[in-house]
Amino acid sequence: MALEEGAEASDRKLLIAVDFGTTFSGVAWAQTRRPDVQTIIIQWPDNSSGGLEGVSSDKVPTELRYNGSDCQWGFQVDDFGPRHQWFKLDLDPSQSRGVSDLSRMYPDQHALPPGYNVSGEKLCTDYLTALRKHTEAVLKHKLPQSILKSTPIEYIITTPAVWSDNAQAKTRSCAEAAGMAKHLMIISEPEAAAIYALHAMDPHSIKVGDTFVLCDAGGGTVDLISYTVSGLKPILQVEEAATGTGRLCGSTFLNRIFNKFLVDKLGLNEEWDEEVVEDAMKRFELVTKKAFRGSPTEEFVIPVPGLADDPEQGVRRGKFRMTGAEVSRIFEPVVQEVITLVRGQIAATNKTVKAVLLVGGFGQNAYLRETIRGAIDPDIEVMQPPNGWTAVVRGALMKGLSQLEPTTARVKVATRSARKHYGTERMTKYEALKHSKRANYWDAYDGEFKVNDMDWFIRKGDPVNEDKSFKRQYHKVWPVAEGHNKAVSQDLLVSQDLDNAGAPVYKDSGDVKYLARLTADLSCIPANDLAQKTGKDGRQYYSVHYEIEMQYYSAHTKYSMVYKNVKYDSVTVEYV
Repeated sequence: MALEEGAEASDRKLLIAVDFGTTFSGVAWAQTRRPDVQTIIIQWPDNSSGGLEGVSSDKVPTELRYNGSDCQWGFQVDDFGPRHQWFKLDLDPSQSRGVSDLSRMYPDQHALPPGYNVSGEKLCTDYLTALRKHTEAVLKHKLPQSILKSTPIEYIITTPAVWSDNAQAKTRSCAEAAGMAKHLMIISEPEAAAIYALHAMDPHSIKVGDTFVLCDAGGGTVDLISYTVSGLKPILQVEEAATGTGRLCGSTFLNRIFNKFLVDKLGLNEEWDEEVVEDAMKRFELVTKKAFRGSPTEEFVIPVPGLADDPEQGVRRGKFRMTGAEVSRIFEPVVQEVITLVRGQIAATNKTVKAVLLVGGFGQNAYLRETIRGAIDPDIEVMQPPNGWTAVVRGALMKGLSQLEPTTARVKVATRSARKHYGTERMTKYEALKHSKRANYWDAYDGEFKVNDMDWFIRKGDPVNEDKSFKRQYHKVWPVAEGHNKAVSQDLLVSQDLDNAGAPVYKDSGDVKYLARLTADLSCIPANDLAQKTGKDGRQYYSVHYEIEMQYYSAHTKYSMVYKNVKYDSVTVEYV
């Protein structure tokens, strides 16, 4: 009986999903033995209570402040004084969405510039460390100590699907340094959001062939991706209909534009100070943004305590009245950027879109919903699934549970659309109509002209499937007189093809970049066991046939080099 109990304990795991967001982050957890019970952490420490439960919220601000050796995080960081925010984006400065017109025009006056005194990696590590410690402290009050001591904990962290290989590696490194274990699962944010949003919909309203655009509108970024339903039973299966897009145009910019509006409107009042801004911002964040419906005749009362009465400024008895027209002008630049993204994603699907699904904090805004509805085809529904603010972390937990226990899967992303061209350089027969004459050279082994061109095994836009690996055959020869090569290497290359001009023919053309190197160590194989063949020139050559095997996952890709059915090298690289 003791052995059976041990066996049962060994298959139990505690899964913790972390939505590491640009402006807010969320955490959800579940046990593999009870996958139906999935819990969001909603209690967070603040600067005054000193305990675990100072503030109740579905998410916690992604902000840090260093006070000597003390590191304040989340709700512990008040609105006064400098603070670190948006540091997650420092992990991938290569992304063009890192800077937008909105971020240049409306900077946060208290936000420290990227890399100021502290690197982005350290900021992310310190924040994730605080998040992990708080989560594990909360779990001590939720689960018996015996379970916590005997149950392995596995973490899942979400990342943008468009991040580079380097950014994925940095995210993993920061999470591991924060104590989130070495067996860390990484899941792309839009896929996680789609899994939850589609699961939350009425299954009777979904048909095979339906296409949905998912818009994850958060505080800092707005990310979009599209899926088409490919199967309903035994579980809902979808295929990516268009590659993801994103931009820095989240709801934080509404606050920044409102802040500038206040300063321009009331900054000359003799009693003006930062406390006035704090009270006004809280009312705008908690009431005005949520209540605004777009009518110019609406009126909103904003508290501006301490300001002297000024009829020209509209200040009376510590209150300031905003018209709907003024609120509309604050929303306009942000909402228009979101609409541009939504229209672009709809067009990119090349299909009839059934609905736009709005998730994320900003995605729950009524004015954003109605404005999008009025800006697109009236036949396309605009919907806000339940629990939209926490859709990413809930979907990440569902995905993680389904990978550990496939019977718990409810929504499966069957195929994705490749975001870049992936391939390797090869030697191939020269073709006058295809190749440049300057690139050719004489190959003595085959007795013909050859060129080195690109072999793209995945082209941008191709469907990829994480359930199936596939292999490509390659062949290398060298003269026996040169001796036994101790290793055979193959470089993996990538092209973003931002202009969609098509995959480059040669390695030195277009934007082809090095991704990784695979190496098969052949030193243990005796030279006599290597195949030998006679070339067209009569010389003896070693001839090695090998394969590159590719496997795709939610947020990364694994490549392996296989020689005579033995895997010699594997590398994990970026999300396709």
